[in-house]
Amino acid sequence: MNNFDLSGQHAVITGGAQGLGFAMARRMVASGAGVTLWDMDGALLERARAELGPQARTVTVDVTDWAMVERATTETEAAGGPISIVVNSAGIAGPAAPLDTYDIATWKKIIDVNLHGTFHVCRAIVPGMKARNYGRIVNIASIAGKEGNPNASAYSASKAAVIGMTKSLGKELAAFDIAVNCITPATAETRILEQLTPEFIEYMRSRIPRGRFLEVEEAASMVAWLVSKENSFTTAAVFDLSGGRATY
Repeated sequence: MNNFDLSGQHAVITGGAQGLGFAMARRMVASGAGVTLWDMDGALLERARAELGPQARTVTVDVTDWAMVERATTETEAAGGPISIVVNSAGIAGPAAPLDTYDIATWKKIIDVNLHGTFHVCRAIVPGMKARNYGRIVNIASIAGKEGNPNASAYSASKAAVIGMTKSLGKELAAFDIAVNCITPATAETRILEQLTPEFIEYMRSRIPRGRFLEVEEAASMVAWLVSKENSFTTAAVFDLSGGRATY
């Protein structure tokens, strides 16, 4: 495993109690960073904190609630110091269904978590990064945001919007030492699969030329570089983790 020096850095990882977010937290702790996990599940947060050790803190946060995100930012920086790294990993897939029959409340919830949640976190934390002229932000999008998955229009649309927002924010902050990038992973073996039918899961696997799902440690490896000081030039970019699926 390659090591990137993250000593002295304070990372916030949303959805950090499990899945991709937890794998990224584990990699950052191993690289010397202090990590604060934001998640809605308090029990999972405590389990994650116990596993990560004294470099980890936790805050229970619903990223769709702007006031809660504001409070969490203040609390996090008071306890762990200025936030220099953000990974927006909180997200939901929602059920598979055609657009013309998709439940409207579910559509709005997916957009609220995946897009508005990412916006809220960036909106709260970017001012401090600008004041200190340093930061690294990684938004977790999806290959679905580039290609679109049938019967997953809400999820695909939300992740396409995250890609667009990443590009806009990266350009806005290009004059600062702040890098804003996103990754577009193919399906990974995480609990998000519990929201999908076996048939849809197999469809997703069949689209990946490597013939398997992404391992969370593989995503953590890419993100470890993106949030390091070594990533001093690249911003407003999209990095594929699609196993060969990406067509552009």
